[in-house]
Amino acid sequence: MRYDHILAAIDTSEESIQVLEAAQQLAKDHKAKLSLVTVVKPFMQVYGGIETISIADIERQAIQQATEIMEAHGKDLGVGTDQVYVIRGNPSVEIRNLCKELDAGVVVIGTHGRHGMGLMLIGSTANGVLHGTTCDVLAVRIKEND
Repeated sequence: MRYDHILAAIDTSEESIQVLEAAQQLAKDHKAKLSLVTVVKPFMQVYGGIETISIADIERQAIQQATEIMEAHGKDLGVGTDQVYVIRGNPSVEIRNLCKELDAGVVVIGTHGRHGMGLMLIGSTANGVLHGTTCDVLAVRIKEND
């Protein structure tokens, strides 16, 4: 199988480097375009009991911080800012939508595989992407830093 466009879907943790390395190698092997995405969950979903003004400020700061981190990753990988996406929303849904929009051949995503009995083999975001996207999914098992 040949991939022309690879999407690396990461969070902004240090562990995401493992996913970026896998995506970069895959892009190199296929001489493919590489794009990066992270999705910031709406803070009202996560912290519903906090004042709305505070949440809006916190969310703006989180998006700005995520953008800075993602652009730094892009720079390290030789990926232009036009191929770096920071999206607000539900991670599984937004990653699937971006895969379709970019016509990505594969999405590379990390998984800890430890989120509840029903998701013992794959994390919830990776599971949501896997079962809703039309492109291939490469799930990278995240190795814990000891």
